[in-house]
Amino acid sequence: MSSAVIVLYSLFFIPEQSATNQKLAEKKKIEQNTDTPSLEQKETVVSISRDEALQKSQRIEFENKNIIGSISLKGASIDDLTFKNYKVDLNKEKKVTLLGPRNIDDGYLVESGFVTTDKNIDIPSSDTVWSIIGNNKLTDQTPIKLSWTNNQGIKFEKEISLDEKYLFTIKQKVINGTNRKYDFYSYGQIIRNKIPENITDFYILHEGLVATLDEELIEEDYDDIQEKKFTRVAKKGWLGISDKYFISSLIPPNNKEFKTTFDYKNKFRANFIATDPLTLNENSSIEEELQIIIAAKRVDIIDGYAEALNIDKFDLVIDWGFLYFITKPLFFGLDYFFKLLGNYGLAIIAVTICIRLAFFPLANFSFRSMAKMKALQPEMVRLKELHKNDKMKLQQEMMALYKKEKVNPMSGCLPILVQIPVFFALYKVLFVTIEMRHMPFYGWIHDLSDRDPTSIFNLFGLLPYDVPSFLVIGAWPVAMGVSMWIQQKLNPAPTDAMQAKIFAFFPLFLTVILAPFPSGLVIYWTVNNILTMAQQLFIMKRTTIRTTT
Repeated sequence: MSSAVIVLYSLFFIPEQSATNQKLAEKKKIEQNTDTPSLEQKETVVSISRDEALQKSQRIEFENKNIIGSISLKGASIDDLTFKNYKVDLNKEKKVTLLGPRNIDDGYLVESGFVTTDKNIDIPSSDTVWSIIGNNKLTDQTPIKLSWTNNQGIKFEKEISLDEKYLFTIKQKVINGTNRKYDFYSYGQIIRNKIPENITDFYILHEGLVATLDEELIEEDYDDIQEKKFTRVAKKGWLGISDKYFISSLIPPNNKEFKTTFDYKNKFRANFIATDPLTLNENSSIEEELQIIIAAKRVDIIDGYAEALNIDKFDLVIDWGFLYFITKPLFFGLDYFFKLLGNYGLAIIAVTICIRLAFFPLANFSFRSMAKMKALQPEMVRLKELHKNDKMKLQQEMMALYKKEKVNPMSGCLPILVQIPVFFALYKVLFVTIEMRHMPFYGWIHDLSDRDPTSIFNLFGLLPYDVPSFLVIGAWPVAMGVSMWIQQKLNPAPTDAMQAKIFAFFPLFLTVILAPFPSGLVIYWTVNNILTMAQQLFIMKRTTIRTTT
């Protein structure tokens, strides 16, 4: 297995040398390119509350059925956004607020505009106060328009529209009222002042800066960017900052090369800037359009935007992981049964049954071999006693016995090995998909994405005291451990005494290990054990009858 890992890694994951050299050359070229203007980086953060910061600037409110918030006229940045349909905690009514003004401790915002290499031209900055033209509230039915004119006679306009979900479309325009010609570069930028306090920080999930650039997925953790800046030129893609369940993302203008930068200088920044300028001729105008998606990472929403806007690999906003080909279809299976049965817990059980049916032939082969192994147990004990002082002879006799009876002692491992990727994929689905968040099962399970809240150490809530978190071993993990222990009794016991003790300890070990896992995953494992036992008993009974006959 170790050799297989090394070989497969070298085949599929180590980049070719030529590709690596090309990327290094590209990176060097980017770093040497000084023609593209840089984006400003302000570092001012003050210790004021969110409400105070919101009141310090004029604002345009926006709202649809999914989000509510406001856009600051100072800087024309989207810096206030709350999800109307998602609560911070299952037992609290407070909604999830993602964005915040730039000058507070946990500021988090999205901005866009034009920059130029001409130092003599005034362009809008984060301190620029824009004017409202016409409508003063943004909804999915009514767009808004902002305007600002500099002292050189150049006018900047923004028309911002919002769909019924999470998409902001910004049409940026520059109108030249002079007899001079200028070059402008469009940009978009996401700024986050600090690492979020509720970050999961778990190796199976990426949270941080993310992009798909020319079909390559880029994932940079916060600490990576604090140590080293990332820069890449691409002709298509998207970029953003990803949380476990929510994403802030920018989609640059179509079919135009842009440079993406992830960096940190007291603030985290993910931005793009066009590499080729738009030329603003005398008494004319230029226009550019970009999209901003600040969304809950629902699969139908993300996939819908990826298809409708033709955003390459935008579905990877959801961290499906390297088992993508199993994880995503598994989600669709769960979602199908959820729509059919109305409960994700029942959907997990239905998917478990489907998995058992899919592996039925393989399991039959394995269980027949295990049943034969159990029938050979007395003979194996006899051989061990007969050759207890000659290990080599014992091994030879055992191999001869296996060959005679046509038994493969390793075949019992096959179902477990095959199930491991499915088990991990289901864990991934439960862990990363917002659809599972705060979804109840029956009884005491109110959130299938969270651990079973009961504990055997207070008799599952019957005794009037709470236990420390490390002692929270709930009813479902206990049921899983018991089912594993019973299943173990159906298997042939190891002939070695030490192995037998280790195997006997294994159900307890897994009960403790799986106790903090999502309760939906433990439900899957428990039901899977029960179905496995039923199949195993059936095969053992048939094998015993045939042997007797």
